[in-house]
Amino acid sequence: MDSHTTTNAAAREWAVLQPLYERYEFGALTIKLTAIVLLFGGIVIELHGAWLLLLLSVLWLQEGIFKTSQTRLGTRLLAIEQAIAAGSAEGAFALHRQWQVQRTGVVGLVREYLASTVRPTVAFPYLVLLLLVWVFYV
Repeated sequence: MDSHTTTNAAAREWAVLQPLYERYEFGALTIKLTAIVLLFGGIVIELHGAWLLLLLSVLWLQEGIFKTSQTRLGTRLLAIEQAIAAGSAEGAFALHRQWQVQRTGVVGLVREYLASTVRPTVAFPYLVLLLLVWVFYV
């Protein structure tokens, strides 16, 4: 395969993955908005504060999982962009093979998810919402 063909393959992979990366961002925003709506819905129906805390915590962790997957795609997109810039894109269409090589087992995966949950852009709304529940309901 010549370098032009591999560069085209990498460009095709990038074109497929970039919209998925953006879709994960939309999904994370949807989870945040769902948390806000469910919090206020829980207040309206007078759901016990402990249930609200649990619900918000689950949504926060779910967003952490979303952001972990998005980060993996972002890492792959950066590798593709660097390869294209260098004029060589060997290893195009190797997303899952790379993930397989980098797998860290269950404990590593949980650590990865938890690391995503404490990123400021993920944690911000949940910390505020959990604090509101704690102050006013628990």
